[in-house]
Amino acid sequence: MRILCWHVHGSWSTAFVQGPHTYVVPVTPPRDADGRGRAQTFRWPSNALEMSPDELRDEDFDAIVLQRERELELCEKWLGRRPGRDVPAVYVEHDTPRGAVPDVRHPLADRTDVPIVHVTHFNALMWDNGRAPVRVVEHGIPDPGHRYTGRLDRVGVVINEPVRRWRVAGTDLLPRLSAGAPTDVFGMHVTDLPATLGPGAGDRLSVHEDLPQSRMHAELAQRRLYLHPFRWTSLGLSLIEAMQLGLPVVALGATAAFEAIPQGTGIVSTRIDVLAAAVRDLLHDPARAREIGAAGRTAALQRHGLQRFLREWDSLLQEVTT
Repeated sequence: MRILCWHVHGSWSTAFVQGPHTYVVPVTPPRDADGRGRAQTFRWPSNALEMSPDELRDEDFDAIVLQRERELELCEKWLGRRPGRDVPAVYVEHDTPRGAVPDVRHPLADRTDVPIVHVTHFNALMWDNGRAPVRVVEHGIPDPGHRYTGRLDRVGVVINEPVRRWRVAGTDLLPRLSAGAPTDVFGMHVTDLPATLGPGAGDRLSVHEDLPQSRMHAELAQRRLYLHPFRWTSLGLSLIEAMQLGLPVVALGATAAFEAIPQGTGIVSTRIDVLAAAVRDLLHDPARAREIGAAGRTAALQRHGLQRFLREWDSLLQEVTT
């Protein structure tokens, strides 16, 4: 198939373009949100092609994968076609609803021609999807390999925009959850985080700004454990990546985390004291950390493997195009 899809979420898109199709990705001169083009810090195969808005008008597509409401408008403007009517389309919902949950109505809730594809069952549950057809295709990622060493007595965290997404990402919880341990935060726009946390907490924290994915994985795998403090997210691909790398994970028991981390494959709780104690224990017990990490990797490969993800997407695309 020839599929039009925007580069919105780097890790999800990196998994999606690993399939057997041709993926056309819009690119604009500033490489802004409407046209980021191919990823700059992720490895994408050659069957993911960049095209400008002018080039798209003359292209034929078997399906369009939408990920933002704005893309409905861009399709009509750039292609002269309406998704779901002139060309088959699906809408991938990456995010949990904002506002008066659980009464938030999805932007496509009144349409029946474009299925809403949620990335977790939790997402599908919390959105009011209205009359729209609903599917769930859970995350899957390319296996980064069992790279865990845990040689550094430090906590690894991955949060994009931790200052702006303060309570949503659980950034405010880091000083309490890390229990005073040296902590490394990886992600986009992390530079201002130590100053924002203030003296004391910020002094024990180091930041690593927007590393290429392969380098971030290599760095993360050297930390003793991975901490996932998110209060409100569909799941967080960084959690799955950490598990597949072989890191033991300590996660806030919110949203879909408890399903992604079966018993014995990590520590999940809504109690700050329980999570902080788990961080301390793993920092001082490398053997247990290694054992939990290995179990977590097995679980993550089974539930969030790339081939299962691609098979489900192939089936869904066949469904909407026939």
